Amino acid sequence: MLGDFSQLLGEIQLRTISVELAALIACLALAWAICRWFGRDQPKESIWFGRYTFDGLLFPLLALLFCDLARRAVMGYQPVLLLRIAVPVLLSLVAIRLFARVLKTVFPRSTLVSLIERTISWLAWIAAVLWIVGLLPPVLAELDAITLSFGKTRVSVRTIFDGIFSAALVLVITLWISATIEKRILQEAVTDLSMRKVASNAIRAFLLLTGLLFALSAVGVDLTALSVLGGALGVGLGLGLQKLAANYVSGFVILLERSIRIGDNVKVDTFEGRITDIKTRYTLIRAGNGREAIVPNESLITSRVENLSLADRRFNLTTSVVVGYGSDVAQVQGILTAAASAQARVLGDPAPIAFLMNFTPDGMEFTLNFWVADPDRGKDNLRSDINIAILQGLRSAGIDIAQAQRRVLVENIANSASPAADTRL
Repeated sequence: MLGDFSQLLGEIQLRTISVELAALIACLALAWAICRWFGRDQPKESIWFGRYTFDGLLFPLLALLFCDLARRAVMGYQPVLLLRIAVPVLLSLVAIRLFARVLKTVFPRSTLVSLIERTISWLAWIAAVLWIVGLLPPVLAELDAITLSFGKTRVSVRTIFDGIFSAALVLVITLWISATIEKRILQEAVTDLSMRKVASNAIRAFLLLTGLLFALSAVGVDLTALSVLGGALGVGLGLGLQKLAANYVSGFVILLERSIRIGDNVKVDTFEGRITDIKTRYTLIRAGNGREAIVPNESLITSRVENLSLADRRFNLTTSVVVGYGSDVAQVQGILTAAASAQARVLGDPAPIAFLMNFTPDGMEFTLNFWVADPDRGKDNLRSDINIAILQGLRSAGIDIAQAQRRVLVENIANSASPAADTRL
């Protein structure tokens, strides 16, 4: 209690403080040296070692272990103050580092991680202060005395806090294990990106479910009561959540069948683009102009989808031009294919080819076919560059692009004997 802490302060002398200070510095230096030695070749985003060795999880964990051992050794022949304060401080630091490092690694782009980190930091430091001054046991006893009624069951506030902390701890460790498996094992064992995605999602879901069940069991929750919740969930899926469940099931089916994969160019309805990610509920498709569509996975299963990359990664593009009937056909075809071949993005195999497609009233219509391997970089910009080169080539060769011509006959209905007037516009 607070009186015991005040009595301890009165017993502390300069000699005892110097011994504890030396022991504390030695413990911190030893922990830093070990982390420095083993963390030399570790990546900067490592949860254990961090970016600067002391900002990882291993440093406060080793320092806590060494300080607790030193505290037990020193308290046998003198009062202990600094090491007694260091233990809860380092324990709080371990909790903060564990939650912060794991959440930043698993959710690197989430804005909610910073808020969770600050909340955990405040709670951990408050608990450390209460522990140091001796107020933590009476606070926990007071929370244990406050009970809440849920039907015929009475639960104390301390039990609720213990359950939340246990569940959060188990879930964070589960996320850490799943992220480690995904980075260290799946990236080397599974080369296909889609299969790696479904494997990581399945492992994470299984570990989270197992960890949650362990956490509930640890705080005394009867798991047989979850059967009622399972029945209610089944009714909900049958009534209002069937679309949501269908999207999740469809996501796993797509990843397992690999009918479409990350990186494929697809066309869904009128939207065409490259698949950038396949989530468990939806798929992200990015068009060449930068627009991104969020397509529910059920739509990809039940509707018609054109996979433009399933058989061949090459992508065909066309452009058309109409020239006068007096133009040389072979010369026009050579100008068109040369304009396409001059572009770096156009593939040489198959080579660009031009066809005489139609005889229109205005002239001969030629269609140029060419292939690219990177349609995600844009199609209109490449087609524009080729059209400009075609225009320059035709002008240099003296070949005119056909212009629309129409003949209009005007007849004098009142005087049918008069000759018809033929006017060309």
